[in-house]
Amino acid sequence: MSFVDEVTSARKSRRLRWRDMSKLKKHEAKWGYVFISIWVIGFLAFYLIPMVASFAFSLLDFQLAKPGEIEFIGFEHWRRMLFEDELVWTSMRVTFVFALITLPIGMFVSLGLAILLNSEHLIGRDMFRTLFYMPSMIPLIASIFIWSGVLNSQSGWLNRLIEFTTGYPAVGLNGLRWLDSPNLIYIALTYIGIWGVGNAIIINLAGLQSVPTDLYEAARVDGANWFRRLWSITIPMISPVIFYNLVLGLVGLLQYFIVPYILNGGNGYPENTTRFYMIHFFTNAFGYADMGYGAALAWLMFIVGMLITLALFGSARYWVYYEAESN
Repeated sequence: MSFVDEVTSARKSRRLRWRDMSKLKKHEAKWGYVFISIWVIGFLAFYLIPMVASFAFSLLDFQLAKPGEIEFIGFEHWRRMLFEDELVWTSMRVTFVFALITLPIGMFVSLGLAILLNSEHLIGRDMFRTLFYMPSMIPLIASIFIWSGVLNSQSGWLNRLIEFTTGYPAVGLNGLRWLDSPNLIYIALTYIGIWGVGNAIIINLAGLQSVPTDLYEAARVDGANWFRRLWSITIPMISPVIFYNLVLGLVGLLQYFIVPYILNGGNGYPENTTRFYMIHFFTNAFGYADMGYGAALAWLMFIVGMLITLALFGSARYWVYYEAESN
């Protein structure tokens, strides 16, 4: 049977199924199409059509300062982006170096705190859960200004605390310049990121509370210690939650923009260590008003992010445990 015959046969079978349906089922099906049409319209209006339009912009010489001089130039922006613009690869390297530093730390801290807050031996668990979640409720801009004061080399309380407790001269121009030193800036940005791990803690906590308690009881009977129970029961059972946080964290870091932009205006200070990819995209698209080149930059990050996400999903079958699939 040819492909055309298969399509024709499938259409006939659908028409027959529709005729065989009762009036009640047809009524329910129509309402189902009505409700799903809301999502379809939203997907088309806010996702698919803008994506297609942005790809079309990447093929045009489209500058906001010259809206009447739009010209089709094909893949010229792509050639410039891949082979001429050195800042593309510099910003890409900065983004991935920072992601490799802060993503494992953030996931480890959020999971560790969730395990601590899930302990039955912790006094005042509800209070501590609230306290750890509260920073994520503070607007990000306000948090950045708070941390810029905390990490100030002259008046920041973190340097004063280090100097008071260790005797190390952390305060002053020769001290720990968190936001001015290329060797310390990523640590400072990681501090700011950890400040807002409340959402990840809540997600991990929900995963921990869904682990069947009978598994722990059986492990205790077999003589498994706390670390063995954590490694052999807790981690495998919450691996879908860990995977979820991993994907969200990686996508968020690929779009990392607001913190470095607020701290130094997106100029890459110090020594281009904060010239993240989204900073480079924003500078070209809105700073230079070159929407065509900005669209090409956006599509490059989309492709890179999609490839990494597909690789993660491909690797998930080797380390992510789904109870439903095991059944």
